[in-house]
Amino acid sequence: MQNELPYEQPLSELRQKIDELKRFGSEKGIDFSEEIARLEERYKKLEQEIYTNISPSQKMHLARHHQRPTTLDFISHIFTDFVELHGDRLFGDDLAIVGGIARLNGVPVTVIGHQRGKDTKDNIARFFGSPHPEGFRKALRLMYQADKFNRPIITLIDTKGAYPGNTAEQRGQAEAIARNLRDMAMLKVPIICVVIGEGGSGGALALGVGNRVLMLENAIYSVISPNGAASILWKDASKADQAAEAMKITAKDLLEMSVIEDIIPEPQGGAHKDVEATSLLLKEALTKHLNELLKMTPDELREDRYNKFRQIGQFQE
Repeated sequence: MQNELPYEQPLSELRQKIDELKRFGSEKGIDFSEEIARLEERYKKLEQEIYTNISPSQKMHLARHHQRPTTLDFISHIFTDFVELHGDRLFGDDLAIVGGIARLNGVPVTVIGHQRGKDTKDNIARFFGSPHPEGFRKALRLMYQADKFNRPIITLIDTKGAYPGNTAEQRGQAEAIARNLRDMAMLKVPIICVVIGEGGSGGALALGVGNRVLMLENAIYSVISPNGAASILWKDASKADQAAEAMKITAKDLLEMSVIEDIIPEPQGGAHKDVEATSLLLKEALTKHLNELLKMTPDELREDRYNKFRQIGQFQE
């Protein structure tokens, strides 16, 4: 199968055998029902074994799967009345970040997220989901607007990192990210951030200062991409899988370290297997956390956000 990941190969081969046996039995008029039933049972056990023991490096590949649902996919499944807004009013419109106003269960919200492309042409236009400064400034403009009109903010994080080229540096990449970090901390409305795929480096953090940070079950979140870490540690980016195993980038690891507040389960095999089911689970989590945050005053929201990030990194023996 073209869309399978390497660790799914045994499942693919077994499914192929089952399909061939069914086809052969149908063509020859032979009853293979017992043998097929045994193989189906074996398939279920193998499926359960594979998908309940996914390693951090395998989750990295799953988070980067080209069919994994993107921000726009989730917006279309979760929110209503979405109106996309464009541009930073300074330079241009960065397609690596999308955002606008919408409704979640009838509640007006501002939704902002990284957007990867669906094919090569789209990826080039969206810089493979890696924003320039104008993307971060567009996001912050929409957050200011949300703060002015008392709309909760929901961000969807899915990027390997901010765009690393000369054009981004010339237009103030570091300043744009730093401003987002500072100003998101001071907003008076509820902010919920969700890592839906890969959350990498400052490009992810620029949309990640929230009262609640959630992660999809097979998403990853790290200070640097495993490829970048491997390049630094071993001078070899091909050792990304090895770096992923050591970096504690999975949702389970980050929940244990109190970096995130909740893990949103995915269908067996990953979010791309059933986008509608994943969207429903994400919507339930957003609704739950938003209802809790809407009970808080603006001062309480800012204090809550401050305390959340102040406590990260504190450990007790």
